[in-house]
Amino acid sequence: MEKTILIVDDSESIREVVSFTLESEGFKVLVGVDGKDALKFLNGDNIDLIITDLHMPVMNGIELIREVRNMDTYSRVPILFLTTESQTAKKMEAKEAGATGWIIKPFVPAKLIAAINKVIR
Repeated sequence: MEKTILIVDDSESIREVVSFTLESEGFKVLVGVDGKDALKFLNGDNIDLIITDLHMPVMNGIELIREVRNMDTYSRVPILFLTTESQTAKKMEAKEAGATGWIIKPFVPAKLIAAINKVIR
């Protein structure tokens, strides 16, 4: 069965690269431009993984993670944090909010796929 991944990033180029990488591996990809925009996909449909950026307008990645963790349907969905932040404090804040793991930008496509394959069910 095809796995569905929701990508949330305000950078169009990042969304395109991540989408292309995932679609090339056979994943179905949904795309949100910020946390608030991503919420429209959390409507009861199956989502196997969320990949979110930290710094976004309207609703940032940590706010999105907290929102997702409060939804019964999606509270256990793995969430990877895709960020330029390498500060331990930001990583801990994301983990405390409910992130499963993180990937530092710029990312290597093979490492992204390896990380996804570790957390996706």
